[in-house]
Amino acid sequence: MKLNELISQFTIAVSNEESDLLERIETVMPYHSFTERDRFVIDNLIRKSLLSKIHNRGNTLVVKNDVES
Repeated sequence: MKLNELISQFTIAVSNEESDLLERIETVMPYHSFTERDRFVIDNLIRKSLLSKIHNRGNTLVVKNDVES
């Protein structure tokens, strides 16, 4: 039996601040374009696997992971 069969709905707790930031990120965005506070929140979202940080040719980018709503 797979884990997905046991758990019908899996949710990740996010704060209001994290939710607002997730809504603002629609496409791939440069990490340096965010404020220091936003970067702190982004790092928390990366730990929760809701965002990914991509290193490309010396640039650091942030992209939203595919999650089912």
